[in-house]
Amino acid sequence: MKANGRPPLRIVSLAPSATSILCAIDAKRSLVGVTKWCADVAPVGKLPKLGDCWHMKSPDEILQLKPTLVIGSVPYKQETVAKLLEQRLNFLAMNPRTLADIEADIRLLGGIVHRAGAAEQVVRKMRRVFVRIEEKAQRRKRRVRVYCEAWPNPRISSPPWVAELVGICGGTLVVPAGEKLTERQVAAADPEVIILAWAATGSKADPAQAYNVAGWKDVTAIQNRRVHVIRDELLNTPGPPLAEGVRELWRLLHPPNRNEHKT
Repeated sequence: MKANGRPPLRIVSLAPSATSILCAIDAKRSLVGVTKWCADVAPVGKLPKLGDCWHMKSPDEILQLKPTLVIGSVPYKQETVAKLLEQRLNFLAMNPRTLADIEADIRLLGGIVHRAGAAEQVVRKMRRVFVRIEEKAQRRKRRVRVYCEAWPNPRISSPPWVAELVGICGGTLVVPAGEKLTERQVAAADPEVIILAWAATGSKADPAQAYNVAGWKDVTAIQNRRVHVIRDELLNTPGPPLAEGVRELWRLLHPPNRNEHKT
């Protein structure tokens, strides 16, 4: 059945970020398939759970759903995406790097599903959260030196939008964002706080691995026992979950009754 003369949309989302956006703008009805990871960030219910842009048994599982659009995002395996691009389907690839990119993606998806107004509301809601926290951070006398880790082996720092969230919270990411790093680089940066948000692990990142790195024994965060875990989905999903992620980041960077001048 057509709505307003338009054919119904049938979207397969292979990107939890896209799924979180579509659900946030009340466009869940456009979804006909998602990944198993999407349930961690959005109320996808009993929608079919498929592979993703990294692991997929066969494009047939997608084709059977007769999608009008398939949405994917980084990280992806080249071979997997190549198989999708061989099919006769519309494929949208998302690759946000910054908070501005994420806002643009929200607006883009809002336009595709004819929910532009709702998309703008989501952007404004996220901005309000960021502004409130940034205002609190501006009242602090000093910035916290932070290392955020997206993967431990090889060590990869969190993406650029996380660096922006750290800045909003009154911190400074002391390593380049979204890059492979050596343990020596991290030690030289001497973070006061280490945040672990390992991709696709939920809250299972292990602080013990940081405390046991021989080259980090003199790092301020290690000496002060300030290695913390934030659930992966809250920092690594470039969409509405970042609003909760930035609140958690604030809580960990500025715990109550802590002597902020301790080094």
